[in-house]
Amino acid sequence: MRNLLLCFGILYINVSLGQNTFTALLKDKVTNEPLIGATATLEGTTIGANADIDGKLIIQGVPNGEHVIVFSYVGYETEKDTFEFPVSQKQPIIIYLESGEELETVYISATRSSRTIEDIPTRMEAITAEELGEKAVMNSTNIAMILRESTGIQVQQTSANSGNQSLRIQGLDGRYTQLLKDGFPLFGGFASGLSIMQTPPLDLRQVEVIKGSASTLYGGGAIAGLVNLVTKQPIEDAPELSLMLNQTSALGSTGNAFWSKRFKKTGFTFYASANNQEAYDPNNDDFSDIPKVQSISVNPKFFWYPSDSTKLWIGINSAFEDRTGGDLQVIEGKADSTHTFTEQNKSQRASTQLHFEHRFNKGGLLTLRNSVGYFDRNIAIPNYAFQGKQIASFSEIAWSKEYKTTDWIVGANLFTDDFTEDLNQLTSLPNRSYSYLTTGLFAQTNWDISEKFILEGGFRTDYNTDFGIFPLPRISLLAKPSKKLTTRLSGGLGYKLPTVFNEESEVLSFQGVQPMDINSIKPENSIGANFDVNYKTIIANKISFSFNQLFFYTQLTNSLVLEPDSTGAIFSFSNANGPVESKGFETNVKLSMGDFKLFLQYAYTDVLLKYNNINRQKPLTPKHSAGAVLMFEQEDKWRIGYEVYYISNQFRSDYTKTRDYWMMGFMVMRQLKHLSVFVNFENFTDARQSRYQNMITPPHSSPTFTEIWAPTDGFVANAGVIIKLHSENE
Repeated sequence: MRNLLLCFGILYINVSLGQNTFTALLKDKVTNEPLIGATATLEGTTIGANADIDGKLIIQGVPNGEHVIVFSYVGYETEKDTFEFPVSQKQPIIIYLESGEELETVYISATRSSRTIEDIPTRMEAITAEELGEKAVMNSTNIAMILRESTGIQVQQTSANSGNQSLRIQGLDGRYTQLLKDGFPLFGGFASGLSIMQTPPLDLRQVEVIKGSASTLYGGGAIAGLVNLVTKQPIEDAPELSLMLNQTSALGSTGNAFWSKRFKKTGFTFYASANNQEAYDPNNDDFSDIPKVQSISVNPKFFWYPSDSTKLWIGINSAFEDRTGGDLQVIEGKADSTHTFTEQNKSQRASTQLHFEHRFNKGGLLTLRNSVGYFDRNIAIPNYAFQGKQIASFSEIAWSKEYKTTDWIVGANLFTDDFTEDLNQLTSLPNRSYSYLTTGLFAQTNWDISEKFILEGGFRTDYNTDFGIFPLPRISLLAKPSKKLTTRLSGGLGYKLPTVFNEESEVLSFQGVQPMDINSIKPENSIGANFDVNYKTIIANKISFSFNQLFFYTQLTNSLVLEPDSTGAIFSFSNANGPVESKGFETNVKLSMGDFKLFLQYAYTDVLLKYNNINRQKPLTPKHSAGAVLMFEQEDKWRIGYEVYYISNQFRSDYTKTRDYWMMGFMVMRQLKHLSVFVNFENFTDARQSRYQNMITPPHSSPTFTEIWAPTDGFVANAGVIIKLHSENE
C-alpha cells in the first residue's frame, strides 16, 4: 500500500504551470438579485461555469491572451465582454444582465432536461464541485460524508464489523433509493452492499439528488429518490492533474490521483484511489469500531468527438477491497481458543459504461447507453461463509427534442439482474440465486404553459418476466408567482422488485435468510407526493437570503418484512398486511454576506409501520434532525468551516428508546498557488454510541452486537495536502 501511494506521488508531482481563473458575480440589472444558474462560456470553447446561489461563478483553465466571454441566463439578453488574461482585477467582476428573450439553457444530468434548476418542475438538489471539495477533505474514501449532512438524508450504518452503510431518504430504507453514476444504475440488488463505502468522491464534479418518486426515467426503484454521481469530463485547453494525500487519527491513510486532458477529437480522464485503514477501537472493548480495510479504485475514461454534434465516451469503474472487523486480537493474527471472531468481506466491483449521442440538424438528440456491472462478495465469519456474484446490465435508447414551449424525451430500456450464490459446506440453506429481466418504455414532457407555470408529465410502463406489468405515471407543476418566489407540486407511483438484499438481511450477513418465493411474494408498491416553496431575496443590499420548505408524503404497500421462525435462526420475507407511511417536512435557510455563509437546516421525519395490528414509529429513524454550518471563504486563500448537528432520540427494534446526541466539526484549509493544506476535526465532541451503551455482549468467541443508532468511530482528526494543477500550452 505504501509503495502504491509512493507511485502516485512520483507520477503526479511532475506537473507543469497552471492557467488563469476568472471570477464573476452575475446579477439582474434592475433588482440587483443574483442570477442562480446563469452561465459564462469562453466563446468558441467548452470552457465555462454556472453561477451558484449567490450568482458567483468561477471559470478555471483560461489560457493567457484575449478572450471573449459570453454571459447568458434564461429570459435575459446575452452579454459579451472581452478580457485580457491574466486579469489584473483581484475581486469578482460584476456582470449585469437585462431581461429579454428566452435563451438557451443549461443541461441537467439527472432530469435529462436542457433547463436550469430553477425551470425544472422536478425538485432537484445539486451539490456543486466547491461543496464536494469541502466534504472530500473530511472523508476522501467514500461519498457518505457528502450525503450524510444533506437535509432529509440519513446514512445508516448496519454493521460495525463491515462498516457497511446505506442511504435513507425521508426515512425510507436504503433499498428505496436509487444510486446512479453518470445516469447509469450500477449499485442495485446484491451490488448495493458496501456501495457507498466503495465510491470515493474525488473524481466527481457534481452530485444530484431528487427526493420522492423519480420513476419515469429510471424505473420503479427510485421510490424514496435517487442520487446521481456526475463525474468530471476533460475540458479543451484545460488539462488537470491533481493529487490528494490524507492521514487520519483513526489510523487511516489515503492517496487519490486524477488526470484529465482533451485534444481536438479525443479526451481522457483517469482516477485512482488507494486506502489503507487499520482496525480502530476508540472505546477499548477489544472489538473494532472501524474495520481493517485495504482498497483500491481505478476509473479510466476515453472520450471521442468525431464532430460538434456527436460524442462517444467509454468508461470503466473498478474497486477491489478486503475489509476485516471483529476481535482485534484475531485481526492482529493472535487468535486463541477464546478470541476467534472476525467478519471478513472480500469484494470485487467492476462496471463498464458506454454513452453515445448525436444531435441532428433539426435539433433532435439521439442517445444510446449501455453498462454491464460485475460484483463479487465473499463474507466469512466462524462456522459460516457466504459468497455470491452478480452480473447486471442496463441498455437504453432515447430520443429528445426541444420545441418553442415544450421539450420531449421518449425511450426504451432493458434491465437484467443475475445473482448466483456459490454454495459451500458451511451453507445449509436453499440456493438464493435469481434472475430478473425488465423492459421499459417511457415518455416525458415539459410544457411552458405560461411565463409563470411549467408542467412536467411522464408515463412509464415496465414489464418484468416474473411479476408482470407496472404502469408508472408521474406529474409535476412549477409555479413562479415572482422572480423571488417559486413553488413545486409533484407526485407519482413506484415499485420495487423483491430480493433478499436489504438492510435487515445485511445485518445478519445473510445468515439464515431464506430465498424469495416469487409465487407468494409480491413487489413493493408506492405512491408519493412532494410540495416545496422557494424564496430568495437580497436584504439591505448586502445579505443574500434563500429559504426552501419541503413537505413530503409516501405510502408503501406490500412492504417486505423479514421475520424469524420459532428457533430464531431462520428468517423469511413476507409482504406486510398494511402500509408503511412516511411523512414530514424539511427546512433549509442560507444567508451569505461577503466571505461568510451560514446554512441552517431542520428535518421532521415521521415513519409509521401500520401492519400486523401495530401503529409504531419505524426503528432507527429519528423524528428530528437539525444542523448549522458557518463558512468563511476567502478566494484562493482560506476556507474555514464550523458545523453542528443534532439527532433526536429514536426507537430500537425492541421499541426501547435511545438518547439524542450532538456532533460538531471544524475544518481549516489554506490555499496557495498550486497547493492546499488542510486539517479537519470531525465529531470533536466525541459523540459515539459506546458512550451510552455497550456495543457487544460476550462471549468473545460468539459475541452479540447491538443495533447501530449513533456514530461508532467518535472523534476523528485528519490532515492532508492537495496538489492541483492545470498544464499550460498543451
